[in-house]
Amino acid sequence: MGQCVSKCKNPTSSLGSKSGDKESGSKSHHKKGSSAGGGGGHKEEPSAPCSKATSELSNGTKALEVTVETPVIPSVMGELRKDECLDGDGLSMLRIDELFCCYKDEHEDAILEEGMERFCNDLCVDPAEFRVLVLAWKFQAATMCKFTRKEFVEGCKAIQADSLEGICSRFQCMLLDAQGEENFKDLYRFTFQFGLDAEEGQRSLQREIAIALWRLVFTQDMPAILEHWLDFLAENPSGIRGISRDTWNMFLNFTQAIGPDLSNYSEDEAWPSLFDTFVEWELERRKKEEEQALMAKEEEGRCTETECSPTTDRLETEGSRGSQTWGGH
Repeated sequence: MGQCVSKCKNPTSSLGSKSGDKESGSKSHHKKGSSAGGGGGHKEEPSAPCSKATSELSNGTKALEVTVETPVIPSVMGELRKDECLDGDGLSMLRIDELFCCYKDEHEDAILEEGMERFCNDLCVDPAEFRVLVLAWKFQAATMCKFTRKEFVEGCKAIQADSLEGICSRFQCMLLDAQGEENFKDLYRFTFQFGLDAEEGQRSLQREIAIALWRLVFTQDMPAILEHWLDFLAENPSGIRGISRDTWNMFLNFTQAIGPDLSNYSEDEAWPSLFDTFVEWELERRKKEEEQALMAKEEEGRCTETECSPTTDRLETEGSRGSQTWGGH
């Protein structure tokens, strides 16, 4: 496994086909050169290149003259592997398949949690960061911490990358792509499905996972109300068992339609009941904050008056003493 990861870190040399053909070609020519040397009685120099050895073989006993004059034959330097075909976008399907095999599980034809960690490590990204979520969205992954072979291959084709370097170079473009209104809406809805445990047949997100995914998906453009919404969810665990798909989808509409002051929110509209509870909770929280701020300001004013009074009296006393002193002179 360790060798496979190291190999994938340099896909331009290891996932291609030329290096393998070079080795097999050089071995076969070396062997032929040895037999030629034995038959002709000539002692072959160690530094002679493969092209010279081939020329010696083809020219029999006149090897010495030929090795000096014969040019290097390009074909011996290696050829593209016949099984490495490129698609219409110039991508190597063989390289994509080899890259997938570097991280796939030993018993299942998919990249699972351990392989995903190594994959992210080789991409120099944190598995929990926004770029990985966007990559999973581009790959249309059905489950968190898992890429099937089909998802991986089709995903690499979608972003037009067949190597680690290629995937890394696409991140900036993918992040910009996710900022589009319709694309972000698609990413947002994908995130809900991505967070579900398909094996357990979940239909709603666990509260803790929903909070983490909300914070993650809004990485590039965080709504003003988001932190208060997440605080509400965290502080009311008993009343919130899970987040349904409808609640998840409607929250995006909520952030776009309702202002930060919540003044245009109406319970008469078709919002989930959880939103009614949140707005009531949030307005009460803000009312308490305002009251506390007012009390703190009044307390500060009283403290200022208390601190300033002795000072004023002292200055007046010192002023009268000074007048008496100067008057005496």
